[in-house]
Amino acid sequence: MPDSTKVQLPEDRYFDPDPRQKEVALELYHSVAGQPLVCPHGHVDPRLFADPNYRFGNPAELLIVPDHYVFRMLYSQGIALEELGVPRRDGGASETDPRRIWQIFADNFYLFRGTPTGMWLTQELFQVFGVDTRLTGQTAQEIYDQIAAKLAQPEFEPRRMFERFNIEVLCTTDAATDPLEQHQAIKASGWGGQIKPTFRPDAVVNLGTENWRQHINSLSQISGTAVTGYKTFIEALENRRAFFKEMGATATDHAAGTPFTAELSAQEAEAIFQRALLGNATTDDAERFTGHMLMEMARMSIEDGLVMQLHPGSFRNHNRHIFERFGLDKGADIPTPTEYTRNLYPLLNKYGNDSRLSLILFTLDETAYARELAPLAGHYPALKLGPPWWFFDSWNGMQHYFDQVMETAGLYNTAGFNDDTRAFPSIPARHDMWRRAAANWTAGLVVRHVVDRADAEAMILALAYGLAKTAYRL
Repeated sequence: MPDSTKVQLPEDRYFDPDPRQKEVALELYHSVAGQPLVCPHGHVDPRLFADPNYRFGNPAELLIVPDHYVFRMLYSQGIALEELGVPRRDGGASETDPRRIWQIFADNFYLFRGTPTGMWLTQELFQVFGVDTRLTGQTAQEIYDQIAAKLAQPEFEPRRMFERFNIEVLCTTDAATDPLEQHQAIKASGWGGQIKPTFRPDAVVNLGTENWRQHINSLSQISGTAVTGYKTFIEALENRRAFFKEMGATATDHAAGTPFTAELSAQEAEAIFQRALLGNATTDDAERFTGHMLMEMARMSIEDGLVMQLHPGSFRNHNRHIFERFGLDKGADIPTPTEYTRNLYPLLNKYGNDSRLSLILFTLDETAYARELAPLAGHYPALKLGPPWWFFDSWNGMQHYFDQVMETAGLYNTAGFNDDTRAFPSIPARHDMWRRAAANWTAGLVVRHVVDRADAEAMILALAYGLAKTAYRL
C-alpha cells in the first residue's frame, strides 16, 4: 500500500477512469508536457526579475501572505487575516512571525482537499521544492525548513526559476500610470527572459475608483499631457499605450462590473468627465462612461494593434469590513450574473467585424458559455474566448468550458490558457492542470471517433501552446 505520509502524484492523475480514454489522454499529454509555457495574462510582480539578485523571502511570505486563493479559504473558517500576516491598511498589528503563519496554514491544509488550490499547492511543493511529505500540523516546521533552505539557493532566484520552468514569455498587469521602471531595468540588464507589460487603465477609466482624481493627476504627470478634459484624457491614454507598446506590451486589460458598451457623443463624454473632475459624477455617469471607454479602447486597439482583454462580472470587495481593513484583492470578490449579447451589441456592431481587433472575453458566469459567448465568438472575427477564469480555473471548470464552448465557438476561436496568478511558483502546476484537462477532453473526442488521432495531436498542441501565442500576438 502507498505510504500515507508521502505525497502521491500519479502520472495519470485527473484523467477519465475509462482505460482507453486514459491511455490516449496520457499519450496526448506527454506530447505537449515539455512545450514552453506561454503566460499572456497574470499578476506576477516584475520586481522579481528586475533585480538579478532578487531572493524570495520565507515560505509564508512567498506562499501564503500574498495569495488570496489561500487566505480566503482560511478566513472562511474563522481565521483572521491578521493571523496570516496580511498587512492592514491602518498599519495595525498583524502576525510577523512567518513560522506561526506557516503553522496555521499547515494545521488547516486539509481544508484545501479537492480544490484547485490544494491541487496546485501539492504539485508545487513536490515538483518545485522537492517536498514529498504530506503537509500537516506535525510536519509543518520540517517542511518550512526544507523550503527555506531551497529559497536560499541560487537556483531559486526568480530568473533561474523562470528558466527552469521553461517559460517562453510572461506578461504582467500594469496600471496606465506605471512608469514601467522594473520593465526598463529588465531590458537594460541584458537578461534573455521575456517579461512584457500589459496596459490596464481601470483606475483612470472607472470613475468610481477610490482616489480617482489623484490617478488622473498621475496620468497628467507621467504622460506629459495636462488632463483638463475628455479630449486631453484620450490623448494621455494614447500616449501611455504607445509607451507600453514600445516596452513590449501586446495587450491591454479591462475590468468592468458588466460588459455594457455604448458610444457617447463628444459633448456627453466631456460633460461626464467634467462632473468627475469636480467630484460630482453619479453612478449612472460612471457606468455610461466605462461603457463608452470600452468602445474607445476597441478603437485604439484597431489603431495600435494591442490585444484587448475584458474581465467583467465581479462584484469587487463584497466584504466591506475586509476592504476597509485590508484593501483590494483580499478574496472577497464575488461573481455576478452577466449578460453579453445586448451589452456588447454596440461595440461588436461597430468594431467586431474588423479582424484588426482581437477582443478576448472572460466570464465568471458559466451559464453564459453556451447561451451567448460561444455563439458570439463563433461569428465575430474580432472575438476570442479566454480560458476559464478565477473560480473556474479548476478541473471541473475546464471540463465545463470544453463541453459548453468548443462545439459552437470552435477550438480556434478560443485563446488557449493563461494562469492569471500572482503566485509565481504555482505557474507550472497551473499550466500542467490545463494541459491534462485539455488532453483528457481531446482524448474523449478520439475514443468517440469525433476526431482522429492526427487531428487530436494538432488540437492538443494548439491548446497547450499555439492558441495563446496567436491570440495575444506573442
